[in-house]
Amino acid sequence: MKVNTLKKYFLYVLLGSSSLLTTSCDSDSEDSTPKGAYEHGVFILNEGQFGTPTAEVSFLSPETKTLIPDLFNKVNNRPLGDAAQSITFIGDKAYIAVNNSEKIEVADAYSFASKGVINGLKIPRYVAALNNNKAYVTEYVGYAFSGYTGTGRVSVLDLTTNSVTKTINVGLLPEGVLMYNGKLYVANSGGNTISVINTTTDAVESTILVGESPKHLVLDANNKIWVLRGGYGTPGALVKIDPANNNAITSYGFPLGTSGPGYLTINGAKNTLYFTYNGSVYTMATTATSAPTTALIHRDAYGLGIDPQSNTLYLGLGGYTSNGWVVRYQPTGTAIDSFQVRILPNGFSFR
Repeated sequence: MKVNTLKKYFLYVLLGSSSLLTTSCDSDSEDSTPKGAYEHGVFILNEGQFGTPTAEVSFLSPETKTLIPDLFNKVNNRPLGDAAQSITFIGDKAYIAVNNSEKIEVADAYSFASKGVINGLKIPRYVAALNNNKAYVTEYVGYAFSGYTGTGRVSVLDLTTNSVTKTINVGLLPEGVLMYNGKLYVANSGGNTISVINTTTDAVESTILVGESPKHLVLDANNKIWVLRGGYGTPGALVKIDPANNNAITSYGFPLGTSGPGYLTINGAKNTLYFTYNGSVYTMATTATSAPTTALIHRDAYGLGIDPQSNTLYLGLGGYTSNGWVVRYQPTGTAIDSFQVRILPNGFSFR
């Protein structure tokens, strides 16, 4: 379908709000009874305008081609909050870190009805789960703009009570997290290290030196950890870590650009990386021997995601004060369609 045609179709769907709660079920599954209206689809996190309660979740059903741009507010009759940073699904719940509101909103994964709030946080960023009862969240804490002092930290979350049970000091401005083999890997974006937390003792057991400003981490099919790093005014890089001995075994450097690395994700087969750097989207096989020099997509994406089933790429675009857009691409970089969401679409979760 042509881009303009489907863009117009999505506009019609947005205007016809009474038709947006379409549900679908998998006729091939043994139990065809849907668990809720939002069991399957794409959850698009919209950061919102900083300093205002305009954060939102947009929900897209690829099967029925329906879009709900204000899911949280529509279901719960209240705003999500100020500056949504990440959305993570754990068991039958969604956990939305809202950094300037200093909380994590908890919603039912299938109805999106509110199930509670985790308070007592300081600029929460990203969440990773050990299991359905215990998770971790990175917090900036020491971010100068916030007025807080000290280093960054990771808070341990009891998901049965929606409470913080312990805090763990890590490096400056901790960002992305990755859980692997009972260890939590934390990217300290304000420094040059990855903190490794033992989830049995909930203490930092080692630190890995990876270079300036590590931001996001993914695990590949060979159980190697990839880190996207890079500061401002210095070249970025992808660093591959072997978690068997926590050595930074390979670094793939980028040429110096006018803007640093942004987001990192991996395809469903876990053998191809996608990342943003210098205002473009790049792709790289995990077996490559050097970093790519040619961009896949020449768009400055604010958010990046990939559907693990179809390998469809999702790019979030837009300004800081007006509604943004999501553009979908084939893995080859060919545009499929686009549709409007809310302010600053910065993350995607596929169910």
